[in-house]
Amino acid sequence: MSRYARQLLLSEVGPDGQARLASAHVLVVGAGGLAAPALPLLAGAGVGRITIVDGDTVDLSNLHRQTLFSEADQGRSKAEAAAARCRALNGDIEVADLAQVLTAENAQALVAQADVVLDCADSYAASYILSDTCLALHKPLISASVLGLSGYVGGFCGGAPSLRALFPDAPDSSASCATAGVLGPVVASIGAMQAQMALNLILQIDPSPLGQMVQFDGRTLSSTSFRFDTAPEPDSCFRFLSAGQLTAQDHIVDLRSIEEAPIPAHPDAMRVLPENLHEIEPNTDKRLVLCCATGLRAWRAAEQIQPDWPGEIVLVAAATS
Repeated sequence: MSRYARQLLLSEVGPDGQARLASAHVLVVGAGGLAAPALPLLAGAGVGRITIVDGDTVDLSNLHRQTLFSEADQGRSKAEAAAARCRALNGDIEVADLAQVLTAENAQALVAQADVVLDCADSYAASYILSDTCLALHKPLISASVLGLSGYVGGFCGGAPSLRALFPDAPDSSASCATAGVLGPVVASIGAMQAQMALNLILQIDPSPLGQMVQFDGRTLSSTSFRFDTAPEPDSCFRFLSAGQLTAQDHIVDLRSIEEAPIPAHPDAMRVLPENLHEIEPNTDKRLVLCCATGLRAWRAAEQIQPDWPGEIVLVAAATS
């Protein structure tokens, strides 16, 4: 019996749908908790080509939610371990693993090759880099975020509004799974929804998940959903760049203290703490580059400085550069 027999019975799949799955290429950025359910579901469904991008390694503190891995995988590349699990699940598909961080430098080449992009990264910078790139290349993006006992998943770009259309301002909190905690089943629920949205796109199931947001609350075991098809794109935004994309013509400011980051994001960076933003003098001839660990402090600083800075302001998340 065919490994796909049970889904071939569905009118939404059938032989034609299975053929679409086999010819599809899905890019998954991040091989952690969200990818733990998403990857095997995509591989099991017969998505013909999967590319996994993650520059991190497996840690014991990850295993409660990153269930693709075992204790024996500690210290191993997440991308490599996740790809091995997918290949073991389905030997008929092609799985590529890239043990590297997504950056503004490599995003375009990675996204351009994919039919659908899954944002499974726990990074503000990665999410917005993916959204900007997918919007420019007209590629669909399934982006998700989980913290504590709640999370969301939405379909962006590819003809729908981008992540910036729904979240144009800097996030309210700098909390992450590492600092605020997270419960595994909540992550798994959202990750499985990402896989379902991706399959819906590939199988062309109506209504399209693009332009739809689903929010899940693990505390009350309830979910809500709404569409944002008509959300306008912001008139301007602060782009994320990598340190390697900066030039001698840029005015580079690292917002971290020497204690936090002994090595600045760029050799030419000057140190200015967020409470001393008034020290940054406007310069009509230079692009202002604001750097911090995650990009959040830089984004908030950019919002404060923008009224007085005549030129472009860009952000660097040093942890992902």
